[in-house]
Amino acid sequence: MSVLPLERTPARPGPGPVPEALLRALDLTVRRRIEGLLTGEHRAATLGQGTELAQVRTYEPGQDDVRQIEWNVTARTGETHVRVQIAERALSTWLLLDTSPSMTFGTADRRKWDVAEGVALAVGHIATRRGNRLGLVTFGDRRPRTLPPRQGRVGLLGMLLELRREPETGTVGATSVGEALARAASISRQRSLIFVVSDFRGPRDWRAPLLQLAGRHDVAAVEIRDRREQELPNVGELWLVDPETGRQLRVDTSRRKLRERFAAAADEERRALARELASLGVRHVVLTTSGDWLRTFAAFLERESGRR
Repeated sequence: MSVLPLERTPARPGPGPVPEALLRALDLTVRRRIEGLLTGEHRAATLGQGTELAQVRTYEPGQDDVRQIEWNVTARTGETHVRVQIAERALSTWLLLDTSPSMTFGTADRRKWDVAEGVALAVGHIATRRGNRLGLVTFGDRRPRTLPPRQGRVGLLGMLLELRREPETGTVGATSVGEALARAASISRQRSLIFVVSDFRGPRDWRAPLLQLAGRHDVAAVEIRDRREQELPNVGELWLVDPETGRQLRVDTSRRKLRERFAAAADEERRALARELASLGVRHVVLTTSGDWLRTFAAFLERESGRR
C-alpha cells in the first residue's frame, strides 16, 4: 500500500503500519457490502437505467420508453431518437472527514487525526478499485472541502492530496457535523456507502440530517477517542482548554470525587452518543489512539457485512 509522502515525527506519527494482508481481507469485506448495494449488479446487459449516456439511437415503438426520448436530436433530425444509458454498476463511497482542531489531540500511540488518516487511506484504496468512485467532504476547519465522487486513481489522488492538509490549530468555533451531513445529502444522489470519521465532540446538530442521509444510504459512524477525554489524571491543578472554542476551565485533579464525576459524565455522554446513532439505524464503531485501530475497524466491517 502506498503512503503519503509526509515526514513522520513523534508529534505526528501517522496511522502506523497498514498490513497488505489485512487490507486484502478488508477488500473482500467491503466488496460484500458493495454487491448488496449496486443497482445493476445482476443485470446481464451493460445498458439500462443509469446516469451516464452511452448512445443516442432511433426510437423503436413498443420497445423503448418514451420517457427516454432525446428531444434535441429528435427536433434536429426530424426522426424520433432515444437516449440509451449505461446501467449503474459502480458504487460511490463518501468519506466525511473531521478536520477540526480537536482531531490533533492524542496522548497515547498517536493523535486522533492519525487514526482518521489511516481510516481514510484504507477506505480510499479499497473503494476506488474495480471502477468504483470515491468522494470526500471535510468539515470543522475554516476551509471545508467537497470533492465529488471520482473513479479509480483520480478519486484516490484527490483524497490523498486533501490528507496532506493537517487539521487547523487555534480557535475556529464548534464543529458542525450536521452541516457536513447536509452538504453530503444535497449532492449524493446514487445510493452510496458513507463513512463519517470524527470524534463527534461538537454540538448535537446532526440528528435530522443524519436521519435523512441514513434513509437513502448505507452510513457508518467511525468515532475516534483518546483515553484522556474520558478520564482525568491525578496531577494537581490543570487548565482544561477546548481547542475549538478556546473555552478554559481550571480544575484540581487531585480531588478523587472530581475525577470520578468527570469519568462518569464522560462515559454517559459517549453512551448517549451510541444510543442516538443506534436509534437512527447508523452503524457505529469506536477507534482509539492506542493499540491496533485497523484490526478493530476490520472486525467491525466484517461483523456488519455478515448481518446483511
